Amino acid sequence: MSQRGPNRILIKGGHLVDPANRIDGPRDLLIEDGRVAAVDANLKVDAQNVQVIDATGLIVTPGFVDIHVHLREPGQSYKETIASGTMAAAAGGFTSVAAMPNTLPVNDSAEVTQWMQAPERGAQARVYPIGAATVGSMGEVLANYSALRDAGAVAVSDDGKPILGDETMRAVLRAATAAGLPVIQHAEDTRMTGACSMNAGPLAFRLGLRGMPIEAEAGIVARDIALLRELNDDRAHLHVAHLSAKKALDHVRAARKSGLHVTCEVTPHHFVLTEEAIGEYDTHAKMNPPLRSAADRDAMVEGLLDGTIDCIATDHAPHAAHEKEQEFERAPNGITGLETSLGLSLAVLHRQHGMPLAQVLGLLNARPAAVLGLSAGTLAVGKSADVVLLAPETEWAFRASESRSRSRNTPFDGWSLPGKVHLVLRAGRVVHGELPSTLQG
Repeated sequence: MSQRGPNRILIKGGHLVDPANRIDGPRDLLIEDGRVAAVDANLKVDAQNVQVIDATGLIVTPGFVDIHVHLREPGQSYKETIASGTMAAAAGGFTSVAAMPNTLPVNDSAEVTQWMQAPERGAQARVYPIGAATVGSMGEVLANYSALRDAGAVAVSDDGKPILGDETMRAVLRAATAAGLPVIQHAEDTRMTGACSMNAGPLAFRLGLRGMPIEAEAGIVARDIALLRELNDDRAHLHVAHLSAKKALDHVRAARKSGLHVTCEVTPHHFVLTEEAIGEYDTHAKMNPPLRSAADRDAMVEGLLDGTIDCIATDHAPHAAHEKEQEFERAPNGITGLETSLGLSLAVLHRQHGMPLAQVLGLLNARPAAVLGLSAGTLAVGKSADVVLLAPETEWAFRASESRSRSRNTPFDGWSLPGKVHLVLRAGRVVHGELPSTLQG
C-alpha cells in the first residue's frame, strides 16, 4: 500500500536517466508536494523537514508507462482488480497504465470510464482508461467518443474484438480524429483464425493444433493503413497493438516512411519467446497474437533497435488458475507481464543486443507516454514526481507465487532477471518499497 511521506524528498547521489529530457548522468532530484521541484547536480537544500534518499549506485528514472493492460474490473475481479493490478504495476516500476475496455460491462460509456478512475478502486498507479470503439465492442455502432474523452479516456479500441468491417473502421478513424483520440487496433482477421490456438507452421502441425496465419495480422494492418491514407487527415492517429509478425511490421515501417501517423508497440514475450515455448501444450505460452517463429521474434527486436516500434507494452492479461489448467485449445489467451517487463527488456535489448540503458528505459517511459499524449514519463520540473529507483545489473528471481497480481499465468516463473526495482514513488508517495525511516534536519 502507499505511504504518506514528508512534503519534501531529496533523492541524492543517483544517476538520473530521463530520456524525455535527454538527461543521462549524475543528478539530484528534489520533490515538493508530490511534484519535481528541482533537478541538478549536487543540489543544496534547506535541511528542514526533508527526507533524504541516498540513491548512490542506483538509476533514478521516470515511472514506467504501460499503454496496454487488462485490469479486469469491472466484472472479473476474481482474475484481477484495479487495486491488485496496479500493485503489480508498481512492483514492476509502472506508475501509469492504460486499461483496455474489454471489461464486464464493456467500457463504452463515460460512467464506466469514471468508475475505473474513482479513488475507491484503490489504484497504486495512474489509470488511463481506453474506451471501446464500438458499443459493446460489437463492431457496429460507434461509441460516444466525445463523452469518453471528457470522462478521461485517452484512446479508443475494441481490443480483443478487431474491427473487421471497412466501413466501420473508416467511421471509427474519422470520428476518433474529430475527437482528438488515437485508434488502437488489435490486428487480427478473425475470419482466418477461428478455432486457431497458436502460430501456423510446422510446430502447429506436429502438435495437431490449428494455426493462426501471419496474413491474419498483416492483412488488417495493411487494410487499416490504407484507410488512414484514404482519410487524408494529418490529425489521424492509428496505433497497432502488440505486433508479432515481421510482415505486419514491414507495413508499419513503410507507412511511417510515407508520412502517415502510425505507431506500434510490442510485448516482451513477443521479443523474448518463440512458439517453441509451448512445449508440451503449456497454456502459459498461449496468447493472442500467438508466439511466432524465431524470424518473427528477431524482427521485433530489430524493430525496437531501429526505432520503428515506438514502445514496449505488456498486454498484462491475468486469468485464474482453473481457466489456464485445461486443454490448450480451450484455455484463454494471455499472460501477466507487469512485473517482468523491465527485466526481460534489459536481458534481451540491453545485455544481448547492446541497446543503451537510456534507450531501453525510454521504451518503457517517455515513448509510450508520447504515443498517447500522456502527462507522464518525465521528471521535468513541475511534473508529477513519478520516480523509479532501480539497480539495472542486479539479478533477482521472479516467483509467480509472490506476484502482486491475483493471477499467476506466466511462462517466466522462476526466471532470473536483471534490473531490481528498489523504490517507486507516484506523486511523491511510496507505492513500492519503503522510504528510509529517518529525516534529516
